[in-house]
Amino acid sequence: MIAVVTGGGRGIGRAIAVDLSRLCRGIAVVARNANELVESVDAIAGQGGKAIAVVADVSDGVAVKRMIGEVESKLGPIDLLINNAAIGGPFQPLSASDPDEWWRCLEVNLKGPMLCTHAVLPGMVSRRRGRIVNVASGAGTIALPNMSAYVVSKTALIRLTETTDVEYGSHGVKCFAVSPGTVRTAMTEQVLNDSAAAAKLPFISQAFAEGRDVPPELCANLVRRIASGEFDTLSGCFLHVEYDLDALLRRADEIKRTQRLVLRIARPH
Repeated sequence: MIAVVTGGGRGIGRAIAVDLSRLCRGIAVVARNANELVESVDAIAGQGGKAIAVVADVSDGVAVKRMIGEVESKLGPIDLLINNAAIGGPFQPLSASDPDEWWRCLEVNLKGPMLCTHAVLPGMVSRRRGRIVNVASGAGTIALPNMSAYVVSKTALIRLTETTDVEYGSHGVKCFAVSPGTVRTAMTEQVLNDSAAAAKLPFISQAFAEGRDVPPELCANLVRRIASGEFDTLSGCFLHVEYDLDALLRRADEIKRTQRLVLRIARPH
């Protein structure tokens, strides 16, 4: 299995890539920071895995096409895409946010996964197999103040997951949205180290203060299980690392039939 992990230079992305080395014969880690990618490649090699580093901005369509071409020429056809690259966006009320900074968040968090998915789909469809994992967030399922760009981007990513499954599930392509929980990453550290941002997003600082932060390895483990095909019956769904995942698998038919673990508006009776 050949995998691509965007945002693979640190944090959750690196944890996912290292864990996948147990399953994949080749992994491409993608990010904008070359030095961080070297560290990820070394970490994968330390686990006995094979990896290459590809520097690319996932919000740039030309860069994404070049990246996919490089991966396929060096490793082979892509079986697994992990859309993990993301930024936090402005931590401000909408009226106080810079519109360009706000939109940049959607370019990375939504356009990036769309471009990467768009690039790998033809090959996956022609081979009638492939899995795509979009690293979303619980923030995409609720309304949170002072981070509208991030919330909107993750909500849209969850919906993109379901529509990808609807369009391509019959062609052998499975797509999932996962939430890693509140993980100590560069993004959450940015909030913790900025008193103004921490005051606007108290749920993040409270989670860390109370020891409720989640290790990135939980998300990595879930992604590896998805990559193995274990969760194919829940393609199109939103999976949180803190759910009882084994129980969800036992209820997969019911979950799909009743349209749970997907975004819906509760209509009035």
